[in-house]
Amino acid sequence: MMRHRKAPPYAAHALAVLAAAVLALPVSAQTPPNVLPSQRATAQQVAQAGVPLSELAKDAPDSYTVKSGDTLWDISKKFLTSPWRWPELWGMNLQDIKNPHRIYPGQVLVLEKVDGRARLRMQAQGDAPPTETVRVSPRVRYTALGDTSIPMINPGLIEPFLAEPVVVGEGDLQKAPRLVGSADERVLLTRGDRVYARSSGGAAIAETPGKVDEFRVFRNAVPLVDPYTRKVLGYEAQYLGQAQLLRGEGVETAGEKSTPIPATLELTNARSEMRAGDRLLPEPGRQLVSYAPRAPEQRIDGAIVSIYGDAVGLAGHNQVVVINKGTADGVASGHVLAIMKTGQTIVDKSQPGERSQLKLPDERNGLLMVFRPFEHVSYALVLETPLGVKVGDRLVNPR
Repeated sequence: MMRHRKAPPYAAHALAVLAAAVLALPVSAQTPPNVLPSQRATAQQVAQAGVPLSELAKDAPDSYTVKSGDTLWDISKKFLTSPWRWPELWGMNLQDIKNPHRIYPGQVLVLEKVDGRARLRMQAQGDAPPTETVRVSPRVRYTALGDTSIPMINPGLIEPFLAEPVVVGEGDLQKAPRLVGSADERVLLTRGDRVYARSSGGAAIAETPGKVDEFRVFRNAVPLVDPYTRKVLGYEAQYLGQAQLLRGEGVETAGEKSTPIPATLELTNARSEMRAGDRLLPEPGRQLVSYAPRAPEQRIDGAIVSIYGDAVGLAGHNQVVVINKGTADGVASGHVLAIMKTGQTIVDKSQPGERSQLKLPDERNGLLMVFRPFEHVSYALVLETPLGVKVGDRLVNPR
């Protein structure tokens, strides 16, 4: 547990702790590996000067008390117009960040404005630490029940999508092993059912010694089409569930006749009912990804390709969308993009006889953050949007 020491004048200890936690800053206070040199330079600059008042959110509170259930994104958004600009927060007290891995609910962040600049300090609370401890962790991760870590964003919003969507090339899914049915010949299969599968021209399904072999089940790789160029960017397979291998494929030989024996699996999870013909892909290892929200360094001019699941025509706050930019375009996990609402075309009736058409300017309609990039597309979480977003909405660098 960290002891509090008396904060120097205008020290932004608490918010600096929050921002540094986003970076997973090590105790040595050296630049973390996922921090760009330009970001550290910004932090060093702000450490000297503070933040201009124009950078503050218009309703930035004079003080804020940290609460259980807070996220780092939401707290940053309370104070800054651009919550992804964490280097400014980190830089408010760069030298004072020694162990950024703990903050406590009940701590009060106080905003001070002097000579056109803003700084944060933590309100003195005496030498005794708060009674409720919150361990700050910036990464989306699988946690045990009762873990009170304050994440960068709510991990429950992203965790299912780290394993569910898969983008494949044309025809790739058809080369994957396929379900052939069950012993009782039921058409629809679900969790707990024993099923059989065989390879589709590739290597036979085989057991790995000393390992539990797990698979994900997919169907219908549908094309992801750029809304402007109409180019197919990849194929999104529909996630159905998970299966565990019980016995690998084999061959039964009787005289000169050989009969294939399919592999035996148990369906361990079902998002939708499965059937013969659905495809199997190996279960990937769980990846604990650190997100350092930031604007892309290169110019991005993209668009929303689809809303994950296609359940609604509009995506709202905390929903997942697919965008038409990926690793080939320099897009990476943590990149924040502004969502633009296309301006309407109207008829100018402002004076007699005037009927010319006008195109209203595009207006910003929220922010999203990339969390799972593929080569030509990426999955992103809508962080905020007042009006909802739809397929075709443009994406640009945040300002």
